[in-house]
Amino acid sequence: MLSREDNNRLTQVGPDTPLGRMMRRYWHPIATSAELPKPDCKPMRAKLLGQTFVAFRDTSGKVGVMDELCTHRGASMALGRVEDGGIRCIYHGWKFSVDGTILDMPNNADSTFKDRLKAPAYPVVEVSGLIWTYIGDANKKPPFRRFAYDEVPDSNRILFRVNTSANFFQMWEGGTDSSHVGILHSNLTRPGWLKENHGETALEVNDMVSDAWDDMSPQLDIENTAFGFHYASIRKIGGPQARNNVRLVPLFEPYGRVIQFPDFFTTVYDVPMDDENTATYLIDASFSRKLDLQERLKRSGMTEERFYKDNTFVANWDNSYWQDRDAMEKRKNWSGFKGITQEDAVISTSMGPIYDRTQEHLVAADAAVVRLRKRLMDSINLNEKGEDPIGLHLQDMTNVIGFDVDMPDGKIWREYAHQQGLHKGEK
Repeated sequence: MLSREDNNRLTQVGPDTPLGRMMRRYWHPIATSAELPKPDCKPMRAKLLGQTFVAFRDTSGKVGVMDELCTHRGASMALGRVEDGGIRCIYHGWKFSVDGTILDMPNNADSTFKDRLKAPAYPVVEVSGLIWTYIGDANKKPPFRRFAYDEVPDSNRILFRVNTSANFFQMWEGGTDSSHVGILHSNLTRPGWLKENHGETALEVNDMVSDAWDDMSPQLDIENTAFGFHYASIRKIGGPQARNNVRLVPLFEPYGRVIQFPDFFTTVYDVPMDDENTATYLIDASFSRKLDLQERLKRSGMTEERFYKDNTFVANWDNSYWQDRDAMEKRKNWSGFKGITQEDAVISTSMGPIYDRTQEHLVAADAAVVRLRKRLMDSINLNEKGEDPIGLHLQDMTNVIGFDVDMPDGKIWREYAHQQGLHKGEK
C-alpha cells in the first residue's frame, strides 16, 4: 500500500512534478519510424510526458521534433505542410527546419527577423525503427543508450506500439509482476489448466506452455543493478526429475523491461504520454531467426480492429472489452480474452486511468512490484538532490537481457548469468 502522496509522486509526469523532472533527464521514444513512413509525409502530433509535440520527416528523410504550436501565433504545426526541407505553418506560412531554424517568413518583409528567432526543437536519434528525442535541459543531455535488440539483423527484429488509456506505472507494474503470467495468461502458459479443462491455447500459440507455469506462487530473488534491478522468479517443476525453472527479468529506469520468450526476447518501454495515457513500445529481437510482425500481432491478440486500431487499444467498458463469457463458461478460456498484450491491456485499463494504491493489499508475490516502486522513488530523490537518476549514463545496455532455463538448483542463477555474460548486481 502506498500513501496518496507517494502514489502521486510515482504517477504524475508533467514538467513541474518530481517524476516529470526526473524523467526529462532521459531520452524517450516518441514514435516509430513507421509512423513517419517517407520524406515529406504527413506530420504527427505526439504526446510525451504531458507535453505535445509535432514530429515530421523532411525531404532528406531526417526527423524533427518541435513544440506543437507555431512560435508565431500558436497554430498547430501538426496541420502544417512538410515540403522542400522543412515544415510550414498553414496559418502564415512560416517554415522551419528540423532544428527549429526559420527558413521562410512570407508575411514579414524584414529578412533579418528570422535570423533572430528559432522554434523550440529537440535532439532526435532514429535507430532500429524507433524515433527518440530528448526534451530536458540541453546542458545535461546524457549519452544515447544502445540495447541488445540493436545488435541483431533488421530481419530478426520487429516492433509495434500500443497506446492505452492508463497511467504508465500500472502498465510497468503489470509487466514486472511474475505471478500473473501463469494465471491471467493460463491459455498461453499453463498445461495443468489446459489439460484439466480442455482449454484451447489462445490463437494456436503454444510455445510458452510449460510445466513451470503450474507453480503460480514463484519464489522471487531480487537484486539491485546499475540500471535498476533484476529478479529471478524460481518455480518448482515436479515429476520424476524434479527441478527448478528460473526466469530472469531485468527492469531498467525510467520504464523499461526485457521479457524472454523461447527463441526471442522483447524489450518493452511503457512511455507516459501524459498522466492517464501510455504509449507502450514492444521490440522483439532474435539472435537465431527472422521475425514476422503479423505472427507477433497474432500472439498478442492484436489482429482484430475491435481491439487494436491505429496503434491504439480500443476495447473498453462500453463493449465489456469484448470478453468471451461463453468460452469462459465452457472452461475453454480462462480470461475470456486471447493474446498476451490484449489480456495485459484489458487488466491495466480496467483499473481506471490512475489506480489508487492506497486501496491495495500486497502479498509476497508482489515483491518485485515493491522493489520497482522503491527504485523509481530512489531516482526521483536522487534527481531532487541534484544527482543523476539510476542508469542515466549507462551507454551500453546490450547485455541487459533475461533468460528462462531449467536448473537443478534455482539458487545458482547468478552463476549462470555470469557465464552467459549478462548483467551483474551492484556490489
